[in-house]
Amino acid sequence: MKEIRDRYEIFLKVCETGNFSKAAQALNYTQSGISQMMAAFEEELGVQLFARAKKGVTLTDNGTRLLPYIQEMANQKDKLRQAAFNINHKIEGKLRIGSFSSITALWMPDVIHFFNENYPQVEVQIFDGNYDEIRNWIIHGQVDCGFLSSIVADDLKFYPLCEDPLCAVIKKGHPLAEKRSVRLEELLEYPFIIETPGCDNDILHLLESCKKKPKTSYSFRDDTLIMAFVKSGLGVTISQELVMKAFANDVESRPLEPGRSRIIGLAFARTMNSVVTKILVEYFQQNMEVACGGRRPEAGRPERTAGGETGFGS
Repeated sequence: MKEIRDRYEIFLKVCETGNFSKAAQALNYTQSGISQMMAAFEEELGVQLFARAKKGVTLTDNGTRLLPYIQEMANQKDKLRQAAFNINHKIEGKLRIGSFSSITALWMPDVIHFFNENYPQVEVQIFDGNYDEIRNWIIHGQVDCGFLSSIVADDLKFYPLCEDPLCAVIKKGHPLAEKRSVRLEELLEYPFIIETPGCDNDILHLLESCKKKPKTSYSFRDDTLIMAFVKSGLGVTISQELVMKAFANDVESRPLEPGRSRIIGLAFARTMNSVVTKILVEYFQQNMEVACGGRRPEAGRPERTAGGETGFGS
């Protein structure tokens, strides 16, 4: 039986795909059905939402202005459904998770398999972004939770999961590869490839604390691009062990001296307390020792909030 979608969800899918036909295919509708529903939506609002062309559709200026309001309407509908599920003790609905690339690659396949096998009525959705984007999605209710570093989760509910050491990353055969560990000042003697601001605040915070400033040669938000440029000898960088596990090929890494780490955890809006998100936290409680190689942060066993409270609630 085809699931009935409302006009807000269909509007957002058309925005995402830029095409009525692709949106129809994704939602199991006909192209003409999607087109008619959006035309009726525009007529009801008295506003043209889409500019139509042979290759697809784009939002008009007025459509762009209305986009955040329509997104909020869709979010409220999801929250209403989730609240009803919670009242009825049903474990179903959507679980929207903001995640960044290394976590998505290393952890999320197992999370999705866990929910598919144990809670098949829960649809897990992954939103790929950087720290700033994920934090913003959490605050505005576009995701139910998200992976963040503790350094950017100060006023959110935050459940620390993993201590992830920072490391120097260099090409094979680099002079620093002969050392067991690398001081930051030594690394910054070489052209530096940096992550785009907002992607990794931990590394930027570390660099800002150092008197010697990097000679930045390139800046990317994609870990695979950074590793490719390091491999080619176009610079050095700082990364994390989780990123090295997920994306590093044919490069060398060395611990920083003195050692530095980031604390990765799940962040939630302060009002978020659903059955499905509790199940996600319980999953990580049971599985993170293996995923993190035993490096669970000591302060990370209870959840914390900006006010210092602990405990995830009943």
